[in-house]
Amino acid sequence: MSKLPALDKFFDFSDYGRPFAILLANLLKNTRVTPIHVTLLFGVAGCTAVYCIVSGHYWSAGFFLILKSILDAADGELARVKNTPSYTGRYLDSVFDIVLNMMFVLAIWSVAEMPFLYALGAFVAIQLQGTLYNYYYVILRHTSVGGDTTSQVFETRSPAALPGEHQRSVDILFSLYLLFYGVFDRTIRLLDQNAYKVQTFPRWFMTCVSVYGLGFQLLIMAVMLPLRLVGYVLPFLIVYSAWMIVLITIRKFFLKVGEG
Repeated sequence: MSKLPALDKFFDFSDYGRPFAILLANLLKNTRVTPIHVTLLFGVAGCTAVYCIVSGHYWSAGFFLILKSILDAADGELARVKNTPSYTGRYLDSVFDIVLNMMFVLAIWSVAEMPFLYALGAFVAIQLQGTLYNYYYVILRHTSVGGDTTSQVFETRSPAALPGEHQRSVDILFSLYLLFYGVFDRTIRLLDQNAYKVQTFPRWFMTCVSVYGLGFQLLIMAVMLPLRLVGYVLPFLIVYSAWMIVLITIRKFFLKVGEG
């Protein structure tokens, strides 16, 4: 089951790993492997990528960054094919993502030997970029007939646990989610408060937004590192944020409230 019905599917630059994720999910469908296991595995892949970066093994780092992206998609796919959605998995995935993002940035900063402000700026930049992508994507899923609604447009309170998970686990992970993502979510909502009132987003717009998806951000790192452009990764990610202004302007002036 896809997150979007066929009518609303768009070409997603950040979702290049989806075919491999679907294949892996189908291979694991009738096993005891759970989506949480796959989430933990992408955490291991991410940590391995960090080790490779600080060790100067940039080709290997690129491989594990891409592997992390594939596994990041595979846990959700496995939850769908097993029909075992969970908020525990949803929030654990997000917590792992932001922690690993910070580790990737710090690893690149440590080998690039540049002022710490570059690391701070790049981390904030990629989080705002990813939040903008998720904001529009979740809105689209909620406005689409049959779209996945596990993620909410406005995450304000801990949801009721689904069958097979514990409420305490959901509450703890939700609190961590708010701690890590709250400021970024509020910032994006402030920049585009009425986006959720739009009836739908056209495919071309979502394709443009998808260059801010986490998968594409990791792809940028995975390409730049082996090319020995390590000193340019963080500055590029910061400057890359300028596209956000263009996207939000397009949404406000060409995709107005009440229009699709």
